Amino acid sequence: MTPLILGLWIANVAFDTVGQLAFKAAASGTEEDGGLAHWRAMAMRPWIWLGIGCYGVEFLVWIAFLSLVPLSDGVLLGSINIVAIMLAGRWLFGEKLTGLRVVGIGLVSLGVAIVGAGG
Repeated sequence: MTPLILGLWIANVAFDTVGQLAFKAAASGTEEDGGLAHWRAMAMRPWIWLGIGCYGVEFLVWIAFLSLVPLSDGVLLGSINIVAIMLAGRWLFGEKLTGLRVVGIGLVSLGVAIVGAGG
């Protein structure tokens, strides 16, 4: 993996993770129970706009990444985002990591390592 590909991959993971966490923060920080008032409250929070911005940048980084690696490798390497988001959700929001989730994290991480080492 070249330094450019590695940098794009890390940037993709970072922007996707921050975007997901920002959306979670926007959705969980409102007092409204649902409906239009809930969506309005989320739209007023800076977290939602950070998430949208991160997704816009991530889209560009992802396109650049996919232009340099085969699609099958790119999609498999991109699955590490799931692990990063799950661990960050645990750290920042106290979400549960059950035994099966930990096994899943291990399997996804192993698969990404195998794909990354093979390219």
